[in-house]
Amino acid sequence: MEAPVEAPVDEPYLTELATGVHAFIQPDGGWCLNNAGFVTDGDTTLVVDTAATERRARLLRQRIAQSGAATPRMVVNTHHHGDHTYGNGVFAPEATIIGHAACRRELLAAGRQLHAVWPEVEYGDIRLTPPTVTFTDELSVHVGGIEVRLLHPGVAHTPGDTVVWLPEQRIVFTGDLVFHGGTPFVFMGSLSGSLRALELLRSLDAATVVPGHGPVTGPEVYDGIERYLRYVDRLAREGRAAGRTPLEAAREADLGPFAELAESERLVANLHRAYAELAGAEPGAPLDALTGFGEMVAMNGGIPMACHA
Repeated sequence: MEAPVEAPVDEPYLTELATGVHAFIQPDGGWCLNNAGFVTDGDTTLVVDTAATERRARLLRQRIAQSGAATPRMVVNTHHHGDHTYGNGVFAPEATIIGHAACRRELLAAGRQLHAVWPEVEYGDIRLTPPTVTFTDELSVHVGGIEVRLLHPGVAHTPGDTVVWLPEQRIVFTGDLVFHGGTPFVFMGSLSGSLRALELLRSLDAATVVPGHGPVTGPEVYDGIERYLRYVDRLAREGRAAGRTPLEAAREADLGPFAELAESERLVANLHRAYAELAGAEPGAPLDALTGFGEMVAMNGGIPMACHA
């Protein structure tokens, strides 16, 4: 079945969150359309995540320059997925790439991950550039007088997630621990770990939340994510007890209020992770990506998910 012709997505835009702190929002927040951001005191600039294509990463760099900020000298990756890291090479070697140790490991292992899933996309000149500065639990970086705390929540969306927390400004960049308006995705991480990550996020008492995908929001977004994850946990327990496969359980599921979320096909991939954890698998243990993505296509009516980057 051929994919339908879709309208072009809107161009990314900057939104100022506090003095020296901006989010780079990429509508509509679907597959490959992540958010990024930057923190600057005028002399020093730190970027949070990059983008899936060279064009979009260069647009991010251009918007930073147009704001009057200095050339970025640091880039923090919230995790290894290509939509957040493919553009690292646009900023390196002038900028040092920082991330969790598992982010570096997973990026090197995954290689040209987006090319494998969406080979038709014009990515441009992508030079895989993993973090060269890594941490395991917590790292503080100072952008002039602005403290930027990098916190690892444990295995959640991926094994190498980083929360970027600005305590004075009460702004948090969550990476893909938070999808605002989209379906959470824990296939490469942990369902139970994602619930624990929400506890960490709540404990920060942030006023402004920059999600990995979707518009800027507030901490109220955590409640909906928790409800969805607990729904997936319940479906997995019931489906496994009844002898249903993740795909069978997903097809029979009543999404109820979660039907409003974009990328609903992620349910089957999330169930694969939940089933694996119920069977005793370690959080983040590799699952069969071909099965996971293939069954998401099946849930999407046989139409491959679109990457609009």
